[in-house]
Amino acid sequence: MRRVDGATVTRITPGGLACVRTGDAGRRREESATAIVPAAQGGEGPHTSTDLTAEDFRAGSGPDEAAGRSQPVRGEGSGTAPAPDRAGQARGASGARVRDGALGLMEEVLRPENLWRAYRRVVENAGAAGVDGMTVEQLGAYCRTHWASVREALMTGTHEPQPVRRVAIPKPDGRGTRVLGIPTVVDRMIQQALLQVLEPIFDPTFADGSFGFRRGRGTQDTLVRAQAHMAAGHRWVVDLDLANFFDRVNHDILMARVGRRVRDKRVLRLIGRYLRAGMLEGGLVSPRLEGTPQGGPLSPLLSNILLDELDRELERRGHRYVRYADDCNVYVRSEAAGQRVMASLERFLRERLRLTVNRAKSAVARPWTRRFLGYTVTSHHPPKLKPARASIVRLKGKLRQQLRRARGRHLGHTVCELAPVIRGWVAYYRQTAVRAGLEALDVWLRRKLRTIVWRQWKTPRTRVAELSRRGLDRRYATAIAYGPRGPWASAGTRAMVWAVSNAWLTQLGLLSFLGEHQRLACRS
Repeated sequence: MRRVDGATVTRITPGGLACVRTGDAGRRREESATAIVPAAQGGEGPHTSTDLTAEDFRAGSGPDEAAGRSQPVRGEGSGTAPAPDRAGQARGASGARVRDGALGLMEEVLRPENLWRAYRRVVENAGAAGVDGMTVEQLGAYCRTHWASVREALMTGTHEPQPVRRVAIPKPDGRGTRVLGIPTVVDRMIQQALLQVLEPIFDPTFADGSFGFRRGRGTQDTLVRAQAHMAAGHRWVVDLDLANFFDRVNHDILMARVGRRVRDKRVLRLIGRYLRAGMLEGGLVSPRLEGTPQGGPLSPLLSNILLDELDRELERRGHRYVRYADDCNVYVRSEAAGQRVMASLERFLRERLRLTVNRAKSAVARPWTRRFLGYTVTSHHPPKLKPARASIVRLKGKLRQQLRRARGRHLGHTVCELAPVIRGWVAYYRQTAVRAGLEALDVWLRRKLRTIVWRQWKTPRTRVAELSRRGLDRRYATAIAYGPRGPWASAGTRAMVWAVSNAWLTQLGLLSFLGEHQRLACRS
C-alpha cells in the first residue's frame, strides 16, 4: 500500500510505516532574501508557473519599441533621421545583453523579456506581502491591468516606491533579531528587473575574494578558499564583524560608487528612492536616511558594491582574505600582525566607508576558536573543516521541536518529517572532514527516537510486553521496565538498543547524517 505525496512515498512495511525517497525533486532550494519571511498560511501556496507572458509586458510599450526598432525623429531641414537606439547602447553582455551602465539602461530594465524573468523569479520565491497586502498570486492580474501606467512612471522617473514593511526575525544564533524590510511585490519585481541588468555590469568587476550573493559562487567556495589560506601557514585570523552593517550603509557613499558605472539618471534616481523608502511599523512610516534593509532583491548587490572597496584595499596590501556579504576574515601569520591589520582596517572602514567595526564580536584569534559561515576548523596541519558547536546546538534545537510533536503519532510519520531536515543540513555541511561529529549526531537522534518509543509504551506492563516481543528475556525486560531510570536513560540501555535497533529505524526511513555525507562525497 503506497501513498505518494510530492517526492515522498509512505509505505506500510512489516516493521510499520516507512518513508521512502523517490527522487531529488523534493529537495529544498536556496531562496533569496525576498523569501526569508514566509507567506501567510492559507490560500493555494506559492505558484511556480503562471499564464502571464512577456507579451503582457510588451503591451505597455510603444509599437516601435515593442518591435525592437528605432523610431525616426525629425532632423534638420525637411528630412528625417533615425533616432539612436537607446536600449541598444546597453546591450552586449550575457542574458541581460548589457555591456555597461549606458544611458539607455532603463529601457533594458523594462525590456519585456527581462520583466517576465523578474516576475517569474518573484513568484517562485513566494514571500510575504508588503504594506499594500498584495500577494504574489495577485501580481499577475495587477501587471496585466496596471503595468502600462507603472512603466510610464518608470520611464519618466516619477515612480515612487512604497514603504517597506518591517519584520523582525530571530538570528540563527538565537542572539537578538534581524530586521527585514519587505517591499511590495510590485517593487520586488522592479528591483529584480534592476538586479538582472545591473549584476552583469558590476559582478565581473568585483574582487576575487568576494563570494557572497554572486552567481557561480557560494559558501562552499568561500570555505575552500579560507581553508587554503590556513593551509599555507596563515594560522591567525582577523575576524571582522561590521556593526549593523545593513542599517548603517551611507546612501551618498553607496550612490557615488553605483554612479561610477551607471550613467542612466533614471536608474540612479530609482535606486536612490528605493534606498530612502520609508519603513512601516505599527501603522507609522519612518523615513530612512541610511541603510539598505535586507528583504529586497537589490540589497545584496548594493552591499557588494560598497564593500568592494574594502576588498580592493585588502588586495592592495597583499592580504589573504575571504568575504561573504558582511562577514570578512583576513588570515595572517602572527597575532601581532593581526592586531595591526585590525587597527588599520577599523580606521579605513570608519574614514572611507563610514562603517563601524563591532569590537565585541570581532577578534584576532586562532581559526579553530572562531566560527565562519557555521563552520570551524581543527588545529591540524592542514586544518580540517567541521560544523561549529553552535551549528550543532542549533540543529538539535530544531530537531527537538519536531520530536516534541511525535508523541501520540506513529514513529514513521516523525521519521519522514526529519528526512528533509537531515538532508538539507548535511548538504550545507558537506565540506565536513571530521566524521566524529556526524556519528555523534546519529547516536543522539536514534536515542531521542528510542525515548519517544519508550514514552509511547507508557506503562511498565506494556514495556515488558514490547521488550519481550522483540526477543528480550522477560526477567531482563522486567528489570528494565520497572527500574528507576527515566526515559532518556532507559533509551540508552542495551535492551532498548536491541529492541529498537538501528536496522529497524533505518527500515522506517531514518536517514543517517554520516550516511548522507558519504553519499554526497561519492557524488562529488
